[in-house]
Amino acid sequence: MSAEVSGAAARDGWTLILSCDNLTLAKQHPFTSGKTVFQKLDLGQIFPPAEPAEFSRVENSNHMKKLFATIWVATAALLLAGNLSLHAADKKAGPSSAACVACHEKQTPQIVTDWRISRHSEVEVGCADCHGDQHQSSNDVANVKIPTPDTCAECHAQQVKEFKNSKHALAWAAMNAMPTIHWQPRAMTDGMKGCGGCHKVGLKSEAEIRDLKKSGAGFGMASCDACHTRHTFSKKEAQQPQACETCHMGFDHPQWEMYSGSKHGVRSNLKQMGLIATNAAAPTCQTCHMNKGHHDVDTAWGFLAVRLPLPEDKTWAADRVTILQALGVLDPDGKPTARLDVVKAARVAKLDQESWQKERDAMTAICNQCHSGNYAKEQLAQGDNMIKDADHLMAEAIRIVAGLYHDGVLPQPTNYASAFPDLLTFHDAPTVIEQKLFVMFLEHRMRAFQGTFHANPDYALWYGWSEMQRDLAEIRELAADLREKKAAKK
Repeated sequence: MSAEVSGAAARDGWTLILSCDNLTLAKQHPFTSGKTVFQKLDLGQIFPPAEPAEFSRVENSNHMKKLFATIWVATAALLLAGNLSLHAADKKAGPSSAACVACHEKQTPQIVTDWRISRHSEVEVGCADCHGDQHQSSNDVANVKIPTPDTCAECHAQQVKEFKNSKHALAWAAMNAMPTIHWQPRAMTDGMKGCGGCHKVGLKSEAEIRDLKKSGAGFGMASCDACHTRHTFSKKEAQQPQACETCHMGFDHPQWEMYSGSKHGVRSNLKQMGLIATNAAAPTCQTCHMNKGHHDVDTAWGFLAVRLPLPEDKTWAADRVTILQALGVLDPDGKPTARLDVVKAARVAKLDQESWQKERDAMTAICNQCHSGNYAKEQLAQGDNMIKDADHLMAEAIRIVAGLYHDGVLPQPTNYASAFPDLLTFHDAPTVIEQKLFVMFLEHRMRAFQGTFHANPDYALWYGWSEMQRDLAEIRELAADLREKKAAKK
């Protein structure tokens, strides 16, 4: 059984076809000698609106007329709202695609294989659509267009719009906001073999792209392929928790290790192996952080787990001020610095209650899909409490090192704005005691609260809180030794 609906809501000559449980949009393709190109749609995207006032033609029974008309208007509404893109099916493969494939089957055969099994190949999105048509031989490789998110937005407008409002989009800016990032080997940053290898997911300005090309780093501009690996660009791959593993692991953000060992991760792994039911609760990274496929990734506490306004608890407020001073956002007198504007621009921290509450409410609702609302709120509150307790240890350690600067035991480094420890210099901190302070903050404090939020008790305690206790003990001892040496020189 099939039927077609066409009417005033039609867009660019597309025709709606419903056959059994499949919904398809079809169009005579202008670049393929009248060949019909099909774009299949997921019926789950269609939410039945009110019955339309009229439609021009429907085949089959009155019952089917109402069904098709309802689906057509719902589809049209999605199109008009920008929530559904048909451009992917409405692209020509391009006259040079055959030539591209013929050459690259010899030069880069796996790229061709990946493209052939991709959705892009199915809907005839060819090489020139993403890379342009100015590269025809080995003599003009420099003319190849390297895609950016704006390239992807031609077909995936809604997803790119969401991405541009996400933390991911600010990753490149956040990396470059670090005060000593330029001290790293270029291979680690622009060469994308260190920080840049993951932070490349962030948006880059035209000027930054030009500079990268001049330095020989002409790749890593697309952002989207960080999760949708080129050239398959698979949605299914990007929906797996393993898609997050490359970047969300290791020293300062071992979310993958935490998640994998948590009950969430274990059940997800069992489901992937087919050992538990496919409809069993088994949250993935995407379930919690990209719920329903939304690309606007964000969290309440952000990466650094500091925020404004200050808490009502006076001790915690004082501890947070100390941490903000050590992050260079406040000066030793508690006044805002120029770095605050950088933090705002990169959204490294939440600076108002509303933005924090928005993300907290969203996460509570997601948790509520599997847990009671009260349980979800209580568990998230435990994470808040862990930050509070970790901040108290962290603030004491910072004050000890700050005291060494204040008393002249440690000289002010030439690259520091003030005689105060700077946590964002990371491994470039100039003294052993500050190196220990940096590890306490970026490795162990992170693990204490991240382990709590990711439901991994071992990470929260032994890799986080316990290590912070040990760090603080060492910092106390190192400070005492430095003061003794200083006194001995008098």
